[in-house]
Amino acid sequence: MIKTLPALLSLASTMAFAQMTPEGLWRNIDDKTGEAKAEIRIVTSAAGVLTGRIEKSLTKGSEPTCTACTDDRKDQPKVGMEIIRGAKKSATDAVWEDGKILDPENGKNYTLRMTPIEGGKKLQVRGYIGPFYRTQIWQRVE
Repeated sequence: MIKTLPALLSLASTMAFAQMTPEGLWRNIDDKTGEAKAEIRIVTSAAGVLTGRIEKSLTKGSEPTCTACTDDRKDQPKVGMEIIRGAKKSATDAVWEDGKILDPENGKNYTLRMTPIEGGKKLQVRGYIGPFYRTQIWQRVE
């Protein structure tokens, strides 16, 4: 029993640390309506940057393609679309930034900052254009 205790504590701390990253499956919640819109999977690429793709749409009747997009995602299906690109971990905080996030509803790209909160159960996602920003709180899907 005593020999297994350090292993269990190590496993528990590893699991807790893993929860404090943006990696995983998230349900984004519309900051205006409070309704869930989609499920987004965030992963780390081989280059060590985060990317995120829409895995599932949760809104009925929304446009299935990104008609408002102006880059390589123009007229592409929203499900499967990469909406987070290039986010990197800050050297000083548990924050991921310097990437971009796309709002497929309006086709705009925003400078991105993501911060795990509430022990990694939620993710504060903030998109910036100049001094203006919009914040959403996403919920981790277990």
